[in-house]
Amino acid sequence: MTNTRVTIAEIAREAGVSEATVSKVLNGRTEVAPATRARVQELLDARGYERRGTRVEERTGLIDLVISELNTPWSMDVLRGAEQEARRAGAAVVVTSTEGRSDESWLDRVTERRSDGVLLVLSPLPSGAARRLTAAGIPFVLVDPVGGFDPAIPTVGVTNWAGGLAATEHLIGLGHRRIGIVTGPTDLVCSQQRLEGYRAALGRAGRPVDDTLVRYGDFRADGGAREVRALLDLPDPPTAVFAGSDLQATGVYAEAHRRGLRIPDELSVVGFDDVALCEWVSPTLTTVRQPLLEMARMAIRSVLDPTESDRPLRLELATSLVTRASTAPPSA
Repeated sequence: MTNTRVTIAEIAREAGVSEATVSKVLNGRTEVAPATRARVQELLDARGYERRGTRVEERTGLIDLVISELNTPWSMDVLRGAEQEARRAGAAVVVTSTEGRSDESWLDRVTERRSDGVLLVLSPLPSGAARRLTAAGIPFVLVDPVGGFDPAIPTVGVTNWAGGLAATEHLIGLGHRRIGIVTGPTDLVCSQQRLEGYRAALGRAGRPVDDTLVRYGDFRADGGAREVRALLDLPDPPTAVFAGSDLQATGVYAEAHRRGLRIPDELSVVGFDDVALCEWVSPTLTTVRQPLLEMARMAIRSVLDPTESDRPLRLELATSLVTRASTAPPSA
């Protein structure tokens, strides 16, 4: 005899509510009307609903990691942290790279193999993905969200604003007065937050923000080189640049070397991420460290042991400045 488990979708249909409402009842969320909550809970009890994976024997031992790209040091660190934590928990990681494609075929594969959880490292999160995973009873978490925040979606991220503040305050403390920034794309929340941290540091120091010193890149080396070129072509160029990512910082290095500018003697540079290449470039790169491995580990733990609190998981891990050889006081 086949034991067919009741799904959230079935409970929602019987109760005459949305699947999201059933999920809120399951998670103890407070914004569900008492009468609706009672009706849904009665059906859950009557139908014997159980969360997927609450019994150890039901687990598949598989965690899906769906990521937009794998060709950056940043993504490799996230993957490494996820694999380490999954292995510690006796699970294996199945990796899917969307490579920027908009199709959601990975959702079919995830639900078919009944993964124990899903880490979503996507920008932006496809519409309907959260609803489908919730309906399938598969725990998921959005890692390092770069779009807008949905309070119903569990997330693990970092303090981007504080990182931007620390990077800029470091350069101000060294005596730099003309500090440029090459942040990321304008539509990404992390880009905006790092820029706001930069603006806040200047404001605290009593410095006006010069918009000619603000450039928007793409978090890649080519973007860093292109945008710092515009900064260095200014009549009064910056003596320091805060690049919004370590990859963009390598582009800044390339353009500085092309012009014969010495780092840090004639141009100080700060990155963001603290990936392995920071210690291999010359000079070694001062950067803002975001704990990528720990971020991935926390995400794995959260899907293997979903929170039962009155709100979805929302974690922001602290960033910190790592000072190396690419920053120094401005030359006379």
